[in-house]
Amino acid sequence: MADVLPSRDPYDDGDTGSAGRHPTAEVGRSPEAALERLTELVREARSVVALTGAGISVPSGIPDFRSPGTGMWESVDPMEVAHIDAFRSDPVRFWRFYGERFATLRDKQPNDAHRALVEMERRGLLDGVITQNVDMLHRRAGTRELVEVHGSIATCSCPDCGEQATLERARALMAADAEGVPRCGGCGGPLKPDVVLFGEYLNASEIERARRLCEGAQVLLCIGSSLEVHPVAGLPLVTREAGGAIAILTQGRTPLDDLAEVRLDGDVEHELRALADALAGSTPAPR
Repeated sequence: MADVLPSRDPYDDGDTGSAGRHPTAEVGRSPEAALERLTELVREARSVVALTGAGISVPSGIPDFRSPGTGMWESVDPMEVAHIDAFRSDPVRFWRFYGERFATLRDKQPNDAHRALVEMERRGLLDGVITQNVDMLHRRAGTRELVEVHGSIATCSCPDCGEQATLERARALMAADAEGVPRCGGCGGPLKPDVVLFGEYLNASEIERARRLCEGAQVLLCIGSSLEVHPVAGLPLVTREAGGAIAILTQGRTPLDDLAEVRLDGDVEHELRALADALAGSTPAPR
């Protein structure tokens, strides 16, 4: 399987926080009834998988990318600071931006939505999490089966010789460099964060892992994503074509709303905490 190029911003899953909210998709179904139906689906499913985007991390204090007034790309052109060509041509400017991003994410902690997914996984009610986020919050929460399709800020690597540095080591190297660029201890070249930049291909093995999870899922929970960035946006269709159900929990419209068995657009922490609590005492369905 060849590597896959995202159709647009590999960071931006399109979720815009509270912008563009709309009523629950099912006509006549209240949020309470939608949650009850979601609980029923998860309880009866042999396999449940979560697909998460930027919206799940907003309650942790991490802004999304395009919300008016708060989005990260409101004040900077991502093509100038987050493209692979920008890294290659001007690593100083690239790392000026990424140094700020590292600082922004440094002390962020998982919120109750992340923790609710961990609880479901530990009870055997969730087979894995596929995330578009690079913020490490699912890792910090304790998710075991995790597919980070856009990579992670956990490490940086040298494109020239392959040397790798942890996030903390990269921060120390940035502080020690006069230009603020973390440099390879082997060849002296600039290190690159191990995330998918504009102009780069997604990791083929991670996309394949995600596809297999979605193909086997009887329920796919799409959380905090507007489902517009391909190829990830096509994963819910893999689940549906295999006979599974799609549940969308996100604020803002998505192209797949009409296909969702359950549609919720409230507070993601509240909704996932309510789901986890409603499933308390449930045992995994026979496989």
